[in-house]
Amino acid sequence: MLEKLKAVEEKYRELESLIADPTVLADVERWQKLNRQHSGLTPLVEKIREYQRVMRGIEDDKAMFNEAIDDEMRKLVEEELTELKAKQAALEEELPRLLLPKDSNDDKNVIVEIRGGVGGEEAALFAGDLFRMYSRFAEKQNWRADIIDANPTEIGGFKEISFTVDGYGAYSKLKYESGTHRVQRVPVTESSGRIHTSAVTVAVLPEAEEVDVAINPSDLRIDTYCASGAGGQYVNRTETAIRITHIPTGIVVQCQDEKSQLKNKEKAMKVLRARILDKAQTEQAAAVAADRKSQVGSGDRSERIRTYNFPQGRVTDHRIGLTLHKLDSVLNGDLEELLSALITADQAERLRQQT
Repeated sequence: MLEKLKAVEEKYRELESLIADPTVLADVERWQKLNRQHSGLTPLVEKIREYQRVMRGIEDDKAMFNEAIDDEMRKLVEEELTELKAKQAALEEELPRLLLPKDSNDDKNVIVEIRGGVGGEEAALFAGDLFRMYSRFAEKQNWRADIIDANPTEIGGFKEISFTVDGYGAYSKLKYESGTHRVQRVPVTESSGRIHTSAVTVAVLPEAEEVDVAINPSDLRIDTYCASGAGGQYVNRTETAIRITHIPTGIVVQCQDEKSQLKNKEKAMKVLRARILDKAQTEQAAAVAADRKSQVGSGDRSERIRTYNFPQGRVTDHRIGLTLHKLDSVLNGDLEELLSALITADQAERLRQQT
């Protein structure tokens, strides 16, 4: 572990030197990338330096203990040594988690796609609940959420909705949301008061930059059409909506949220790149990791990951067996406890696999 800690510190110092280099400062894009890497390493480096201070303190106290001339001094040094050794043990438990290889996508913005599944109108309503939950969570994180495309229903839900979440580290937290979300409640359309079970699927894709995915323009079929709202309440007579088909993979994306055709095309291309990258990464992961589904952050969207039970006011995450009795708070964007537990479980699993 000590060799790894030394390598991290050397990398950190190298990044510090680079971001202060005038030639790098002139290249804004490169400087921003290096600065993000530097910021990402800062918490780990702070822990490394704390560990080094503790170890130096232990060595100093041991020397003082041997040189102490009276029992009172020895007792004081022994008490401090006990405290430092407790800190050493805690840091030696924490540092291996911080040294785990970082997901290269963790710092990226994300594209979230929510689709109503089993349950018809009730599933569409819950898709709307999840969209509001993620929007409020994004707001609490000082991230920005923007709709790309939506297919609303007449009673306020969404058959499907896709949106971006822009903010540093968005993928590192939201990636655990991919999967099937199940809701148990009495639908507003149910007159007999029976509890129904419905399902909604969520896909969280890291935003792909142009350098991540090479797309040949000849592989694209681009169609324009008139944007329209729910139930024909609004019809844009100008063909601003965009539908793009990537012929080699058959992936189809569309965007009609913006009034400008150009902006809709830019958003649609952003989604297309993310989906192509996700497809490639999923296929690669399936080929090299047969146990991928056993991992908390597998992103398998066929997997039932969570149940929201309204009569009991509880939320249960099935991957880690965690139940919280604060459904209203969770749906209002309070996801920190859930996500922290998922991150911890994922780290523990990866540490286990390294041993």
